[in-house]
Amino acid sequence: MLSETEARDAIIVALDCDRETALELAKKLEGKAVWVKVGMTLFYRYGPAIVDDMRARGLRVFLDLKLHDIPFQIRGAAYSASLSGADILSIHGLGGADMISEGRKGCEEAAAERGGDRTRLVAISVLTSMDQDALASIGINCPVAEEVERLAKLALGAGSDGIVCSPQEAAQMRELLGPDALIVCPGVRPQGSEVGDQKRVSTPAAAIAAGASKLVVGRPITQADDPAAAFEAIVSELMS
Repeated sequence: MLSETEARDAIIVALDCDRETALELAKKLEGKAVWVKVGMTLFYRYGPAIVDDMRARGLRVFLDLKLHDIPFQIRGAAYSASLSGADILSIHGLGGADMISEGRKGCEEAAAERGGDRTRLVAISVLTSMDQDALASIGINCPVAEEVERLAKLALGAGSDGIVCSPQEAAQMRELLGPDALIVCPGVRPQGSEVGDQKRVSTPAAAIAAGASKLVVGRPITQADDPAAAFEAIVSELMS
């Protein structure tokens, strides 16, 4: 069971839409939500300005760009993304230790320049849209949980602050990485919600009980008839 403050801080509302819709949702969630996710859909079209838009409305931002390139490029990309005001930034664990380490340096350089807290890095392990068959199709034949563990160890050792994994691996990650690691779980669906393209999913309460730090919830909130009420229902679930 979480306190109300903890419950609100645990939910990241995924704004995978256009700017106008994102701003409308931000207004509807004003005073309720603490975090939003700005992903590729918004950032590639509107750039850092969309992060400014969200922060101007008092929201913290998980910038989910899943950075993946050579280490030199990632250092620059993480630096730029950090300067945009992102509070959390995602990077692919599959990029390797050197890439993650350079991403961390980019975040540190940005923090030194702008002042304030450093943008926290979370490494993508195995996308929640992938199952065992999908993993095997790209040549990774170990169990999903084993691949998540391998990437988590690599990422934390290289300077990542945490991991992005499905709720099904949250307990394993909490035990492996300890109490301070940031464990971000997409694939969270309130009971009765459509699963969509996610394959490894769980309810909000189950994900938090398993050890998740943050829950990324999109369509069950953003496509609800009343997004604020849908958000509050999840808060209530986490408090009960």
